[in-house]
Amino acid sequence: MTLSLESMFKAIFNNGVASITPHRRKLSLILAVFVVGIASTTVAANENVADSDAPSFRRDVMPVFFRAGCNAGSCHGAASGKDGFMLSLFGYDPKGDYHRTVNEMVGRRVNTAVPEQSLLLLKSTGKVAHTGGKLFDESSEYYETLYRWIAAGAPDDSDSVPDTVEVILSKERFLFEKKGAKDRLRVGAIASDGSKRLVTSLARFHSNNESVATIDDDGIVTAVGPGDTYVFARYNRFTVGVEVIVLPPAEGFDWPDPPATNYIDQLVYDRLQKLRITPSGLCDDETFLRRVTLDLAGRTPTVDEYREFMDGDRDRAAKIDELLANDEFADLWTALWAEQLRIIGGNYAPAATHVKAAMSFYEWIRKQMRSGRPLNEFVEEMVVASGSNLTNGPANLYTMMVHAPRFEPKVFAADFSQVFLGVQIQCAECHNHPFDRWTQDDYYSFVSFFAGMKRKPGVEPRERRIFYDTSTPPMKHVVDKRPMPPRVLGGVEPVASDGDPRKELAKWLTSPDNKMFSRNIANRIWAQLLGKGIVEPVDDIRVSNPPVNGPLLDAISDRLVESGFDLRTLVRDICNSRVYQLSVQPNASNKGDTRQFSHAYLRHLRADVLLDSVATATGMQASLPKFAAGTRAINYFPISGGDTGGPNYGTPFFKTFGRSSRATICACETDTQPTLSQALHLAVGETIQKRLWANGEIRKLVASKEQPEQVIEELFVRTLSRQPTAEEVADLVAVVGDSAKDPKPYEDIFWGLFNSTEFSFNH
Repeated sequence: MTLSLESMFKAIFNNGVASITPHRRKLSLILAVFVVGIASTTVAANENVADSDAPSFRRDVMPVFFRAGCNAGSCHGAASGKDGFMLSLFGYDPKGDYHRTVNEMVGRRVNTAVPEQSLLLLKSTGKVAHTGGKLFDESSEYYETLYRWIAAGAPDDSDSVPDTVEVILSKERFLFEKKGAKDRLRVGAIASDGSKRLVTSLARFHSNNESVATIDDDGIVTAVGPGDTYVFARYNRFTVGVEVIVLPPAEGFDWPDPPATNYIDQLVYDRLQKLRITPSGLCDDETFLRRVTLDLAGRTPTVDEYREFMDGDRDRAAKIDELLANDEFADLWTALWAEQLRIIGGNYAPAATHVKAAMSFYEWIRKQMRSGRPLNEFVEEMVVASGSNLTNGPANLYTMMVHAPRFEPKVFAADFSQVFLGVQIQCAECHNHPFDRWTQDDYYSFVSFFAGMKRKPGVEPRERRIFYDTSTPPMKHVVDKRPMPPRVLGGVEPVASDGDPRKELAKWLTSPDNKMFSRNIANRIWAQLLGKGIVEPVDDIRVSNPPVNGPLLDAISDRLVESGFDLRTLVRDICNSRVYQLSVQPNASNKGDTRQFSHAYLRHLRADVLLDSVATATGMQASLPKFAAGTRAINYFPISGGDTGGPNYGTPFFKTFGRSSRATICACETDTQPTLSQALHLAVGETIQKRLWANGEIRKLVASKEQPEQVIEELFVRTLSRQPTAEEVADLVAVVGDSAKDPKPYEDIFWGLFNSTEFSFNH
C-alpha cells in the first residue's frame, strides 16, 4: 500500500496531517504501522479530553494559554509577568503555572464554586478590563475547556500525565500555481502514551516571509507572491515547518536545461526549475581563476599563475586539484578554524592562555589541515583533550573558547554547540527555546558534559593543565533543582561514562549518524565557497531557520560523511560544479534571486585575504606585530600586548576591514561589509601607498617593457587577474602620455586599480 503523506495523516487523525520534523524516517514508520492497523488509536478532531471527563491542566488548559498568547513574552510570559500575573514563557514550568493560576489568588483567577465568575474567563472574554483585550467568545472551544476544568475543581495532573513527544503536519510542501491560492495546514500531536490528537486549533502559526505566503490562525495558507518560504506551527515545546513555493507566471519561461556537472548542479537546478528561475551562464576563465584562487589559497593569482593557466589548456578541474594540494589551502582553513575557536595569545590574566599555548594550538590545527585528517577525528581529539596546554595543543579548546580565569561550563557549552553543531542553545537556559526544539532539560543535561572541566596552574607560570574532575556533580535544573546527568542533544537517556562523559559526547558528536554535526560542517564549507550558507547565518541552524534548499544540504552533508569527513573531497565537488562557476551577471529571470544560487554573489574579501592579495600584487608582505617578517595575514592570530584583555586585531588594517576580534565565537564577528573608512584607508592609508614603489617593482616593470600598453596589461593582471579592455588601454595610455618611461603615472594607475571595487570583491 502506498499512501501520500496527507493520506497517512488522515489515517491517523481521522481528518488529516503529517510530519516536517527532523525525524521523517521515524515518523514514516509510525505512520505505516498505524495505516496497516497494528495500532489504531485515534482522537476526533474536536476532542480535548484524553482519559477522563475533566480536562487536563497540562494537556488542555496550558495549550489554551499558549494559543491565546497568555504565556508569550509580550504578556504574562514576560520575565516579571504582566499586571500581577506571571506564567512561564510558553509553558516551560507547568507546576509553577498551576500554582500561580489556582493558588496564588484563591477564588479570584479560578472560582470553582462559580466558574463563570473566574477572572480567567471574565478577562479572556472581555467582560472585565484586560490589558490583552478580548481573546475569545463564550461559545468557543477555549472557553468550554477552561470552564469545564474549573467546574471540575481545577484539578492538577498526576505525575503520570502523558507528555507530547512529537508534533506532525498534514503537508510536506505547498506548491501554489498562482497568487491568491489557498490550502490548509493541520497539526497533530503524539503523546508519550501513544495517544494522538488534532491540535490545529491550539497551535500558533507564522510565516517566514509574508510577501510570499501568509498563514492565519486556522492554518489557512495563502499565496501572496512568487518565491519560496516556510510556514510554521508551534504547539507545546515543538516548532515544525513546511515549505511553501509560489510559482511565478509560466508565460515566457523556458527552462534552458543547462548541463549538470554533478549532484550539486542537479539539486540546485531542480529548485530553480520549480521556481522558474534561469541560472546565469558560466564565468569566463579569468574570473574563474581569480575566484578559485581567492577561495582556496586566500590570495589573488600571481602573474606566473595567470600566464600558466591562460596560456595552457585552462583545465578548471586540474587547477582546483593543484590548489587543494597546496599548503596555502590548509593554511586558509587553519585560519578559519582558529577564528572560530578564538585563538588569541597573550600574557593578560583573563585569557589564561600564553602565546606559546596559542601557538601550540594553532600549529596543531595546521598540521591536521595539511595532513588531510578527517574532520570528525580532528574535532573528536579536541573534545576529549586533557593535559598541558603548552605541549598538547588541542587541550587549548578549553582555554580559548572561555577567556576567563576559571572554566565556565554554561558559557563553554553554548559556544561548543554553536561551533560544532550550528545550534544556539543558550536561549534554553532560562526557558524552553521559543523557536526551536530545545528545552531546559536539554540545555542543563548538555552543560553537564562540561561541569567537571577544570584548569589548574602547571609547573611554570605560562602553563595550564586541563583535566576532568570526576567527583563533580552534574548541573541542576534551574526550575526544580533536579540533577541533570549528561545527555546529548535530542537524546532521551543519560550517557554511560567511566567518569569523563566527554568521551561519549565526542563519540556521538562526530558519528557519521549525527546529521547535526555533518550538516553544520558541510554548510560552513558551502558558505565559505559560495558567500552564504544554505542555512544562513551558518551558526543558527534551527527549525524556524530552515535551509533554502533542504535536499542540497542533505546531499553535501551525506557526501562529507561518505568521503570520511574529508574536507578536500567536498570542496572539490563544490568548486567543480557549474553552480560555483556561474557568472555574477544576472539575467532577467534571476536578477531578484538572493537565496537560490542561480548566479554568483559579489563577496567582499575578508581582511586577511585582502591584505595577502595586496602583498601578492605588490611583492611586499605585510609586517605583522610579534610575527616573523614575511608571515602571511592568514597565518596571523592576535597577540595581546596589554594586561586588560579585550578585543585584539593585531593591526589597524584588520580592525578597519572587519577581521574577527575573537571576542565571541559568533560567525558575525567577521564583518565583510564595505565601509567608508575602508575606502579611505585604501585611498590614503599606508597599506597601498608604501607598496606602490615597493622593491622597485614598478620601475623594473617599466624598464623591462617596450610599450606602455604592456606595462598597463601586467598591472591589470597583478591586481584584477584579467586583461584590460581595449577602451581601458586607450584611456590609460592617454594618461601616461609622453611619460612612457616615467614610473609615476604607472604608480597612479596601480593605485587606481587597488582602489577599484573590482579588486576588493570576489566575483
